[in-house]
Amino acid sequence: NFNFKRIGIYCAQFRTLNIELLLTDPTDQEHSQNLPRAGLLRRLAALLYDAFLVGSIWMLIGFVLQLIVGPDTNQLVDGRVETNPLLDNILFLLMVASSAGFYIGFWTRSGQTLGMIAWRIKLETTGGELISPGQGLIRYLAAWPAFFLLGLGYLWLVIDKNGDAVHDKVSQTIVILLPRDHRPL
Repeated sequence: NFNFKRIGIYCAQFRTLNIELLLTDPTDQEHSQNLPRAGLLRRLAALLYDAFLVGSIWMLIGFVLQLIVGPDTNQLVDGRVETNPLLDNILFLLMVASSAGFYIGFWTRSGQTLGMIAWRIKLETTGGELISPGQGLIRYLAAWPAFFLLGLGYLWLVIDKNGDAVHDKVSQTIVILLPRDHRPL
């Protein structure tokens, strides 16, 4: 006597198990703490990749703002283009907000921006979890001076025993190097 109902239950359990195995990211498990920290050159390369993306977003914002306010807000004075200071400040705030949204959005959803995916590095908490939006904001705000003060915040990872940059320490995050066989998508 063959029981089709029991076979259906076993098949459903097997499919659920397979889906759970497919969706489980090995870097989200405890052994991600054993992975090495990402080095300076890899981090800078990922930052360069992301700079192209953020720069494209900024160009789009500038274009849309110019469409909204019109070309009459700019004038040529003594060979220099002068713009409305209010529009300059609005554009600056939109640029900061869009880049913060880009980085914090990627960091909190997957731990990786597109540049980080290309260079196989991942951002996570010191406990191996995805970061919170608050940690992302702290990291974002701390990374600017770390970069623009002659890169001293990034160079700190060369002398730090754990290989963390200043903004890693401040936000209580780590950047790990993923194994070669890691497939993000």
